[in-house]
Amino acid sequence: MKDRKKNILFLLHTPPPVHGSSLVGKAIKDSNVINNQFHSRYINLLLSRKVDDSGKIKTSKTFRFVIIWFHLFGKLIHKRPELCYFALTTTGSGFRKDVLLVFLLRLFRVRILYHIHNRGIVNEKKTWLNKSLYRYVFKKQYVILLSENLYYDVEAYVPRSKVLYCPNGIKDFQPTTELLSLPEIRPFNILFFSNLLAEKGVFVLIDACAKLRDKGLYFRCDFVGGEADITEDQFNKYVQQKGLVEQVRYLGKKYGNLKEMTFEQADVFVLPSKCDCFPLVILEAMQHRLPVITTNEGGMPDMVEDGYNGYLLQHYDDVETLSDKLEYLFNRPDLCIELGLNGRMKYEENFTLEIFEQRLLSILQKVIN
Repeated sequence: MKDRKKNILFLLHTPPPVHGSSLVGKAIKDSNVINNQFHSRYINLLLSRKVDDSGKIKTSKTFRFVIIWFHLFGKLIHKRPELCYFALTTTGSGFRKDVLLVFLLRLFRVRILYHIHNRGIVNEKKTWLNKSLYRYVFKKQYVILLSENLYYDVEAYVPRSKVLYCPNGIKDFQPTTELLSLPEIRPFNILFFSNLLAEKGVFVLIDACAKLRDKGLYFRCDFVGGEADITEDQFNKYVQQKGLVEQVRYLGKKYGNLKEMTFEQADVFVLPSKCDCFPLVILEAMQHRLPVITTNEGGMPDMVEDGYNGYLLQHYDDVETLSDKLEYLFNRPDLCIELGLNGRMKYEENFTLEIFEQRLLSILQKVIN
């Protein structure tokens, strides 16, 4: 007799808006590897429809949450799952919203597996209320983290025996001949590909570009992504103030072949972020054989080995070091190629979508059994 498929309820994020957690959620929902192994049901937890809606209180978001709560209630009544995979938001209003869903799951005695894509518990646990809520949420439950470097954030509430690690992975990309055709004489192309958030280091990179301009380097820096806490007008005004109109451009959002072409035309990828845990965009840069300059934060050191496939800034706002590293690569095109090839190998060995699916499948099987 064939074994019955175990029943898993997935509470996760799917686009829109597009960000790391929602892309991982979509990958899980679309995964034949996971869906063929389990009887899977899905609920999208995202209340925001745009990046800059995150953290804002809106009537529409309250209405969506009420629908999600009753949707979850209905699924629990219809068939109680043997496991609930929960992409938990651990800070702010998103966390308090998720606590109400956790309460419902606990009421039905459902085992929970949390998958955490953000951080900040160490800062939010300072209040008595948050401490109590974290103890309630994490009590006796397993937690998936993106990197061992992020364990410090949950250490006060989750023992190591309850922690499992699953780095992100993304679908492979192979460039076509059309994407690779570049002019022989062109500027050194620096790429920033993320939403326009101050914490992502947007102004830090612009300041570094000003130093490169002062040194007489022939370069271009493209910023690609959606507006967030920095608008296009604010971005352009800052660029004008720095006298970088000829070198720095905001290109808006890019998708499909236009997105891939943007990566293929770059020489180096830069993300001086202080808020990310394990940004998928760094993996995309590694796919495209780009050296990466990022910050020694969260899971970034798992992706970028300093001096092997890029460089790690010890402080996200270290404009001087960032400009020095960019100048160093500008003068060494062969090193750019070498670091990029190392990054591609590191991606293939550790961060493909197939590797991610197998890791997550093993975790789900371990916890549910």
